Formats: sequence, C-alpha cells, structure tokens
Amino acid sequence: MNERIKELVEKSYIYDKQNDSSFFNKEKFAELIVRECMEVASPNYMGTPEDSVYYVEQAIDRIAEHFGVEE
Repeated sequence: MNERIKELVEKSYIYDKQNDSSFFNKEKFAELIVRECMEVASPNYMGTPEDSVYYVEQAIDRIAEHFGVEE
C-alpha cells in the first residue's frame, strides 16, 4: 500500500471519548482521498477546451502515480 494512503487511513481514525477507543471513519477517509485527488489534479490548468482531454489524462496519471495505483 502506498505510504500516502497509509497516512490517510491513520488520519481517518476518530477517538471516541465515551468508549475510550478509536474507530475508522469511512466517510472521513473518502473525504481525505477526494481532497487529495483535487489537489493532485488541479495544478494550474489554464488550457483551452481542446486541451481538456489531454488535461484529464494527465490528471488521471498524476492521481494514479500519487497513490501508487497501477493500471
């Protein structure tokens, strides 16, 4: 598993004071992944509509590389 994914998993645990325990919050994990994808995919896109296909392909490649996902 990619180190960044491991970090996001760790950030997704929420401490429950009542039970003095932690639990994995799936919604938090999903939110963190989406935010990370937005950050990775959005570096300074200033292209034309004709460039959008190229941009999307580049964003997909950056996200896959960032999380260590192989096709």
